[in-house]
Amino acid sequence: MPVIVLEGETDFAGWRRAARALAENGIRPSEVAWDIGCRGGQGVELPREAGLPRSALTVPAHFLRLARAAILHRDPARFALLYRLLWRLSKDRDLLATPDDADVAQAIAMADAVHHDIKRMQTQLRFREIGREQKAHYLAWFAPDHRIVKTIAPFFASRFTDMPWSILTPDVCAHWDGHAVLITPGLMETPKPDRLEETWRRIRPDGFSGNPGAKSCDQVQNATKLHYNL
Repeated sequence: MPVIVLEGETDFAGWRRAARALAENGIRPSEVAWDIGCRGGQGVELPREAGLPRSALTVPAHFLRLARAAILHRDPARFALLYRLLWRLSKDRDLLATPDDADVAQAIAMADAVHHDIKRMQTQLRFREIGREQKAHYLAWFAPDHRIVKTIAPFFASRFTDMPWSILTPDVCAHWDGHAVLITPGLMETPKPDRLEETWRRIRPDGFSGNPGAKSCDQVQNATKLHYNL
């Protein structure tokens, strides 16, 4: 059985490419497994000869919106579920209009849970100021139910443009210096409220000043740099 190895838990682009190639080669959902690269799985190279013409594989646009949200859910079966939906949609474009279908209902429930978690983080996250004036930085700890941090980081970057901040979570940490968001690995343990600043100083990216007037570091080990035009 082919095993498709994605780059990360929220690798929507990788899932989409693999799902299209699988469907175009006529590989049924029951004939493929999904894994994450960091777990050490070994993937396979998909056949180059497509079993279906590319133009034949079309799905409703709202399925992609549904999949983008559902893939942030923590359910390990989400990749298989979404590919199963894609496979079925290629044969029945009206499938999503059947809310009592088990696969459709599960995907919608996943997406709804993710959207609820995003709203919860937007309304409940609170920053704590450390330092003063030019050296001020703002920290927050949050434990999301789902893997939403990379998706929600632009919201906080646009809302607090002139405020250098770091959001620490178990999954990944997001840092904003006024120019770019840096995504770094998450924390293994929940920091105590009175040790939050100490934790941040220990894990903050090298070269990350926290000063919105300074340039972001260009090289950060194990970090992803995300630029936003605000």
